[in-house]
Amino acid sequence: MADMRMPELNSVLIAGNLTKDPVIRHTRNGTPVANFSIASNRKFRSGDNQWQEDVCYVGIVAWNRLAESCADKLRKGSAVLVEGELQSRTWTSEEGGTRSTVEIKARRIQFLNKRRVSDTGDGSEYDDSEEEFSVFEADYEEPFTPRSNSINGAPERGQ
Repeated sequence: MADMRMPELNSVLIAGNLTKDPVIRHTRNGTPVANFSIASNRKFRSGDNQWQEDVCYVGIVAWNRLAESCADKLRKGSAVLVEGELQSRTWTSEEGGTRSTVEIKARRIQFLNKRRVSDTGDGSEYDDSEEEFSVFEADYEEPFTPRSNSINGAPERGQ
């Protein structure tokens, strides 16, 4: 039992609506990065059989072409399906304190809203010829190297 390893799995799939417009920045070497948060709603029946709603707010970070696509296509209220992985980061605030957060580093983002033809803001005119669901993938995929031959993470023979 001592040679058993925990499988390396870090995968998130979540749907929600943007709480604000994405913020796009560039690193010192010019790499685009977009940050935004989504609200994911969950409806359930309480113990007294009444419908309740719970909202989970999650931060999302996208890099490179995926970040640029988010900045171009997404706005507050846009519906998205995000596939990615959890990551944590720590930084020093302007006041000198240490801050940390856990967010989703997006691998794929599916834009669930139709493209708006006019920018009137009333949401009334959409282009039905455009594919309704656009999918954008990150261009920073790391190669997948399996470390085990089974679902429970047992090492392969000969390792």
